[in-house]
Amino acid sequence: MSFPRCALLWARLPPGRQPGPRAAICSALRAHTGPFPGTLGRVPAVACASSSASGGSKSPNTSLFVPLTVKPQGRSADGDVGAELTRPLDKNEVKKILDKFYKRKEIQKLSADYGLDARLFHQAFISFRNYIMQSHSLDVDIHIILNDICFSAAHVDDLFPFFLRHAKQIFPVLECKDDLRKISDLRIPPNWYPEARVLQRKIIFHSGPTNSGKTYHAIQKYLSAKSGVYCGPLKLLAHEIFEKSNAAGVPCDLVTGEERVTVEPDGKQAAHVACTVEMCSVTTPYEVAVIDEIQMIKDPARGWAWTRALLGLCAEEIHLCGESAAIDLVTELMYTTGEDVEVRTYKRLTPIFVLDHALESLDNLRPGDCIVCFSKNDIYSVSRQIEIRGLESAVIYGSLPPGTKLAQARKFNDPGDPCKILVATDAVGMGLNLSIRRIIFYSLMKPSINEKGEKEIEPITTSQALQIAGRAGRFSSKFKEGEVTTMNREDLSLLKEILNRPVDPIKS
Repeated sequence: MSFPRCALLWARLPPGRQPGPRAAICSALRAHTGPFPGTLGRVPAVACASSSASGGSKSPNTSLFVPLTVKPQGRSADGDVGAELTRPLDKNEVKKILDKFYKRKEIQKLSADYGLDARLFHQAFISFRNYIMQSHSLDVDIHIILNDICFSAAHVDDLFPFFLRHAKQIFPVLECKDDLRKISDLRIPPNWYPEARVLQRKIIFHSGPTNSGKTYHAIQKYLSAKSGVYCGPLKLLAHEIFEKSNAAGVPCDLVTGEERVTVEPDGKQAAHVACTVEMCSVTTPYEVAVIDEIQMIKDPARGWAWTRALLGLCAEEIHLCGESAAIDLVTELMYTTGEDVEVRTYKRLTPIFVLDHALESLDNLRPGDCIVCFSKNDIYSVSRQIEIRGLESAVIYGSLPPGTKLAQARKFNDPGDPCKILVATDAVGMGLNLSIRRIIFYSLMKPSINEKGEKEIEPITTSQALQIAGRAGRFSSKFKEGEVTTMNREDLSLLKEILNRPVDPIKS
């Protein structure tokens, strides 16, 4: 500390007065217009913040905090300036002052506001006392404060800023406590993505049922942009956009949890990328981003990935494709980021009908039929029974390698291939372009994992039923209308009931 500042501190302390503890500290702090290393200039604000932030929160475990050693000061080449300004300190008086300081409840409480629990406070005080008692010459500022306390010209609590400075020297983690608190505050998710927050993104929600062209319009914007990212729910969809983009002359990379494919010969990243939503980058800037099946944001297991993409993608335009049930939730989320949502509504391009009769037997299968099963055992059983009848079938389920799924989809879609029957899981409901005339639900009961990790078997939801049934009679296929039924007669009335229920808005 400079000599003028030291003199200013000394001069401003009123002789003969013993101000209260907080007032005295604030008085001393006002004198120090420039901060001591890491402490005095901001003590009041940090104290208030620490006190309020720690209220009601669990105290951290400080048993692993190891104090650093601060050596006492030796003899100064300039002599003992503090003693020349005042008088040499009586070590016995100083020890009494320090013991009184240690015992004051106000000091212990104020120390706790700065993260010094009883254990750290005791360790810091022992080190502080040893430093004071064993130093041949002290800094001018603390020497003057101790001398004034001896003559009752200052209060013992005025030692606190010096004690706190010493505590932060032996426990450096206290210096960054506020920074640690800020970066560990996860209450406001939009703030987790600072790169996205500096942009004023344009959010466009393409809302509509399956086979309404909503994803098509979003992909057209993606292909015409200088750079873009497609975020899909399935590896198969990411592959589809990857191939479609490159076929259209737009170089596009592929990123999934299993593979990374770059199209540039030197391995350089292309301006466009198709990925599964979990693998999207929230730090790479894009002109256009497409987030497909946004209603998956409600999924207990995977919904985090859609939330992350929605809040974190650094794109000038973000196109969301999905059910209208997600509009309100998305709008509320974007309200927290200060971004407006433009909603574009689409209607189904081809009609779809629920039949009045169930299939009942695999002998009644026709070309273009797709049997949807919710377990692998059912898929294997149905595909074997179809083969026994001399028919060829394609099989698609989630854990198949992407290349195999694509090959099976091409086989089923190829007019010249004898394979005209498809057996699949509900993976077909996620936007796959398949030439299906009739969807047949083998069962309406689907196993799922609840929030406790327990397996449950429940009827499919209206949203799931609409997604799957909507794959029949797609606009781009040769079938201009779609049909939906069940395998078993007793399931047909339940299917109609499920499809006629309104889709509840997504709440969380």
